[in-house]
Amino acid sequence: MSAPTRAADPAASPTPSGLRRVVAASMAGTVVEWYEFFLYATAASLVFGTYFFPQTGSSLDGIIAAFVTYAVGFVARPLGGVVFGQIGDRFGRKPTLQATIIIVGVATFLMGCLPGFVEIGYWAPALLVALRFLQGFAVGGEWGGAVLLVAEQSPNRSRAFWSSWPQAAVPVGNLLATLVLLITSWVLSSEDFLGWGWRIAFWLSAVIVLVGFYIRRHVEEAPIFLEAKAQVEAEKAVSYGVVEVLRRYPVGVLQAMGVRFAENIVYYIVVSFSIVYLKTVHEYDTSQLLLALLIAHVVHFLVIPQVGRLADRFGRRPVALTGAILSATWAFFAFPLFDTLNPVLIVLAVTVGLTFHAFLYAPQPAIMAELFPTRMRYSGVSLGAQVTAIAAGSLAPILATQWLRDFGSWTPVSIYIAIACLITGTTIVLMRETKGASLQAIDEADAARTAELLREKERA
Repeated sequence: MSAPTRAADPAASPTPSGLRRVVAASMAGTVVEWYEFFLYATAASLVFGTYFFPQTGSSLDGIIAAFVTYAVGFVARPLGGVVFGQIGDRFGRKPTLQATIIIVGVATFLMGCLPGFVEIGYWAPALLVALRFLQGFAVGGEWGGAVLLVAEQSPNRSRAFWSSWPQAAVPVGNLLATLVLLITSWVLSSEDFLGWGWRIAFWLSAVIVLVGFYIRRHVEEAPIFLEAKAQVEAEKAVSYGVVEVLRRYPVGVLQAMGVRFAENIVYYIVVSFSIVYLKTVHEYDTSQLLLALLIAHVVHFLVIPQVGRLADRFGRRPVALTGAILSATWAFFAFPLFDTLNPVLIVLAVTVGLTFHAFLYAPQPAIMAELFPTRMRYSGVSLGAQVTAIAAGSLAPILATQWLRDFGSWTPVSIYIAIACLITGTTIVLMRETKGASLQAIDEADAARTAELLREKERA
């Protein structure tokens, strides 16, 4: 295999205005898809436990059941990551991202149409699970494509900043979901909100999907991807996709999983279990809960790009390690603040939790993009991120709620987060620093390594 023909340096293309358009297109779809994904998380905490499941006498039992269906989406995400990662590495990031946004939109709209357990019995949770699986399948292919669309067109010196913007779109999507639920909970009585009002947020997804799809149609593929695609097509000995990334870069996949582990757990404890804790232990007002999350999401959105700047200036490892250390401390002071029932302190606790999370989250696209060559980057990033979500984000609210039910205490949750942060922190310490890395150089090193392997095979 010959070294790839060097095209124009992808770090110099597109122009700043062109890069902003790429960022906008990436963020537009990400806002849509995470609006819908996190809408389910919030609704599972507030509504689904009583609406879709039989009542057992304990409100926590219904919430645990709702979180189990929530976890189904995480189980589907690695499958979506594998399938769409393969498609994205072969055909491009753009068509993949167009497909995922439509799938998520249809699944979410149909969730808003489902009858409850009283009307159709166990068919209600069964249909909910099926739609949740479809939703998770599409989201599993979304994240890798969205961040790579930006990362592969960013300058080497500022990749963490630019690729952090799709990350910042996640709290925007969550903010929109929270805002819609907050408004409906204000306007409607508690009975109407639990009965039908929650459906409005799910139906609105149809409008948001059309807007996101339109914006995403106008995005262009990165030059470095088009170069790698041509190389794969020209030399059949060169492969791509999940099997190839596991065979050639297993350490990179494990490192991506380790970086993702604590971040995913911290996020879902802060945005999902905090609601459960305040609602079930203290019967805290739903509107006040949603307002606290709304404020925290705004701060989260503002902080993420600034942390991305820090990762470009000081390096990926020190910034992410700071996030792991800070996040390990959060639960030990956050739950005592929750117990005060002081609205200001509750907002402070949630906001600080998401700020700590940003130090883990903002550098993640740059870290993962710099682990893999272009021809298998979509598969490697998606696999590392989405497989981890099964053991991390999907289980976190379930385990936390079960421990709250069994022990009546937040202490096990705090220890759980600290252990997760220790695992991620260890991974970060063992990784090499990739600040300012050239994706073109990574591809050239991969090409040289592949050529050497082929020569060894021929000699054998």
